[in-house]
Amino acid sequence: MLETARHMMVEKYLRNRIEDERVLSVIGELPRHLFVEDALQGRAYSNDALPIGFGQTISQPFIVALMTQELELSGQETVLEIGTGSGYQAAVLSHLAREVHSVERIPQLAQRAAKVLQSMHIDNVCVHIADGTAISGDQHPLPAKFDRIIVTAGGNRQPSSLLRQLHIGGILLIPIGDSQQQSLFKYRRISEERWERQNLHQCSFVKLVGKEGWSPGEDAP
Repeated sequence: MLETARHMMVEKYLRNRIEDERVLSVIGELPRHLFVEDALQGRAYSNDALPIGFGQTISQPFIVALMTQELELSGQETVLEIGTGSGYQAAVLSHLAREVHSVERIPQLAQRAAKVLQSMHIDNVCVHIADGTAISGDQHPLPAKFDRIIVTAGGNRQPSSLLRQLHIGGILLIPIGDSQQQSLFKYRRISEERWERQNLHQCSFVKLVGKEGWSPGEDAP
């Protein structure tokens, strides 16, 4: 029954808006219901963001699919995800990239996500507990630079440190705006000192809290 609902979700909400068949295939096979509480499993295949505790959410399937598609993954990339949350986005990425490092500031979410990923035998995702807006290879057991970076929370400024952690030719996706609505921006690193930026889509994420994001408890301007 859940498998049928999952395939219906892809056909109803994603297929007419997402072009990458690899992304559609992964989302059509990945059991999203495992990443939400038992009481919400009946809603797992609606096109809705759902609460996962600690004021956080699992993003709606369309946004997950769109962001994954816009990373332009070939299967050889090392990806940094800021905001593990439920672990669902990391699970999707695990099927399309070589290696995924996912950073979560809330220990309970990080531990729960790691447990779900382990239960699914996903072994190319490493979950780290840290402030994802202020990490470097010198401070954490992470690569110094990444081929792709995806931020799954809404920032309030351009992500200067993260942009410098991209390899040349790399892509970074981040929502930027206020606490209610953001624009999803796609950055591509052209050279050591040059990035191109594209505005992709309006969206609404929980706040990106950290050194280079919102302060805890900070209100929107």
